[in-house]
Amino acid sequence: MAEISALYPQGAGRGCKADKSATTTLYPPTTPYASGMLETAGIHRIYWETSGKPDGIPVLFVHGGPGSGTSPRQRQFFDPARYRIILFDQRGCGRSTPHGELADNTTPHLIADMEALRRELDIDRWLVFGGSWGSTLTLAYAEAHPERCLGLVLRGIFLCRRSEIDWFLEGIRAFFPEAQRQLAEFIPAGERDDLLAAYHRRLVDPDPAIHQPAAYRWATFEASCSTLLPNPELVSAFGSEQTALSLSRIEAHYFVNDIFLPENSLLDHVNRLRAIPAIIVQGRYDAACPIVTADELTLAWPEARYVIVANTGHSAFEPGIARELVAACDRFAASGGFG
Repeated sequence: MAEISALYPQGAGRGCKADKSATTTLYPPTTPYASGMLETAGIHRIYWETSGKPDGIPVLFVHGGPGSGTSPRQRQFFDPARYRIILFDQRGCGRSTPHGELADNTTPHLIADMEALRRELDIDRWLVFGGSWGSTLTLAYAEAHPERCLGLVLRGIFLCRRSEIDWFLEGIRAFFPEAQRQLAEFIPAGERDDLLAAYHRRLVDPDPAIHQPAAYRWATFEASCSTLLPNPELVSAFGSEQTALSLSRIEAHYFVNDIFLPENSLLDHVNRLRAIPAIIVQGRYDAACPIVTADELTLAWPEARYVIVANTGHSAFEPGIARELVAACDRFAASGGFG
């Protein structure tokens, strides 16, 4: 699922604790001191940037979607006086090119990009921070390369199993019936028994007259279900042509292919994570990535610290969740753990 950031108010304070007001939770905006395009063996070029302290603790921000891309506000979870903050746009989205490209766009490719970026930036080990789909990819990366992870900060757990995809497209109507009805009714009645397949056919069609309306409907549906309280401005932003296309097309591509991993792979290999300091921050009323998935993960992985945030939905920028994420990163910078 997508990260949501651009339309929330900018934070003004530094390193505030979990009891501070929403307007002083995040660190001030920072400007990258370096950026570039990571070349791959194929057609993809991956945008990356670094900000904060050049010799600070390396932290990699793994954005949601897949397909949403990064935004400047995502730098603000981290103290720029202590962290070397690294953002990158995954294949086909944000400032990476080609935009919306599905060829050679799989979870193993994204893991390989993360490793290539680590080597490009001459980093031995880093803290990895991911929410929503970012939690999926962070877990997959950490299970493949546990020796490269100083720690993990996870939010809004999404393991991308078939049951979770079915919930997102169908079951979520228990909480957002109007939004889900609009998603379903875009598709002719004869195709509604498999919304994922119906949308995927349209989203991969090369004709903009076919793929763009489907992209708009998918992306605005997701935005409608991703905050505890309605946010019309966010829905409008997700409906923009570029964001809607990369988000919906790449999500549908990953979903129809079961994220290119065996079913339940992430839970089945959780033993590889036990030695890595980790925290899981979950909104109690997250409808996009329901808390039951985080609960299952923590039962399988009791070594991870688990924080449930009341009165919040899915977004990392809802005040309670943002406070816990900033506090976790501050604790890690101070002690190398999350206790």
